[in-house]
Amino acid sequence: MVREYKTIEEVAGPLMLVRNVENVKYDELGEIELPNGEIRKCKVLEVNGSNVLVQLFDSAAGLNLAESKVRFLGHSTTLSVSEDMLGRVFNGMGDPIDKGPKIIADKQLDINGTPINPAARMYPSEFIQTGVSTIDGLNTLVRGQKLPIFSASGLPHANLAAQIARQAKVRNSDSKFAVVFAAIGITFEEADFFISDFKKTGAIDRTVLFVNLASDPAIERISTPRMALTAAEYLAFEKDMHVLVIMTDITNYAEALREVSAARKEVPGRRGYPGYLYTDLATMYERAGRKEGSNGSITMIPILTMPEDDKTHPIPDLTGYITEGQIILSRDLYRKGILPPVDVLPSLSRLKDKGIGPDKTREDHKNIMNQLFANYARGKEAKELMVVLGEAALTPMDRLYARFADAFEAEYINQGFYENRSIEETLDIGWKLLSMFPRSELKRIKPEMLDKYLPEKED
Repeated sequence: MVREYKTIEEVAGPLMLVRNVENVKYDELGEIELPNGEIRKCKVLEVNGSNVLVQLFDSAAGLNLAESKVRFLGHSTTLSVSEDMLGRVFNGMGDPIDKGPKIIADKQLDINGTPINPAARMYPSEFIQTGVSTIDGLNTLVRGQKLPIFSASGLPHANLAAQIARQAKVRNSDSKFAVVFAAIGITFEEADFFISDFKKTGAIDRTVLFVNLASDPAIERISTPRMALTAAEYLAFEKDMHVLVIMTDITNYAEALREVSAARKEVPGRRGYPGYLYTDLATMYERAGRKEGSNGSITMIPILTMPEDDKTHPIPDLTGYITEGQIILSRDLYRKGILPPVDVLPSLSRLKDKGIGPDKTREDHKNIMNQLFANYARGKEAKELMVVLGEAALTPMDRLYARFADAFEAEYINQGFYENRSIEETLDIGWKLLSMFPRSELKRIKPEMLDKYLPEKED
């Protein structure tokens, strides 16, 4: 039996204090019934003896303390899951917002879930093709990996996220592939872009979309990624699907966490974020991976905008510790009109060696990846020298490297947001660019690979 309380003591902003409450737990959901019968949701933030501090999901406007009733529901936030979720759009609380019918639940799952037991984890080793050369060729995404994209304000990370959601697939696999997309604290225009893009390209049919707008309450922003991960766990570990989870923007999530923490008067950590930011992010990121005994998997691409383009800011800094690499977007490349503007040299996928090679991509992948990195790095150095000393001071070989760097950016990195390249096309573009050099400069490629793949120089 659900007990009702009329002991609301005070309301301060999004927080409400209720006295003389029994048997209520942290994180439990509650309902506030106004005198006119309107129901508003809340969540328990703190329990102190018989006093309970709750956070409101809606505004406190029109709340009559003496006449309103509170009841606690005995469970934390849950999500109704079913395979019918594919192709649907939900808000941050898991309610459909696409004018479709309510989901008939196969199960009700607690959104807090549990990270995968390390002893039951399987090592990621299968290549996921995103169709983006800078990721597939140089910073390969592997099934079960967590690979964040570090962006900055004004850069087109939304377009890259939509492109990966449209194009990603596991090669040589019969298992079904699904995308769970969580849009956290975005504007209405961005939400409209994602929904219309997925519908226009047909990607919506294999996508579950959770949309939390910037105007929605902070507490809902905190639940949105957990809703998405709960849906992903159901599809991956109960329906044996390969699930790609894309979350944008983790920075908005961390800001909401800071807002709730400040409202609770907790002692702040770095830059005002709560001291448990690392733990909180880890409880989300560590839900991705592969489990023994299950054919399904969760691969995660969290996207975050670095405040002030600062890689040492707590959000990208802590994310980098927990995840297996990062893809970094560059403002300089974006200014040059190169899309997607992926900054190849500081980007890194720590598991890329596990997902490439014969039977996965192609036998020459590792050799050509290492050679492209090396030549592009030297080409960038040559261009910097050119700025300081002038082109005449460079050796003919340095000028060739500088030319290669420009060609690499124009042909390999630049592909736009609607070109879907297979891994073979990506590798062939790499070989074409390396054919600019004499064989003596391609020291990182085995001679038999050069004989087999290096195109003849055009006169």
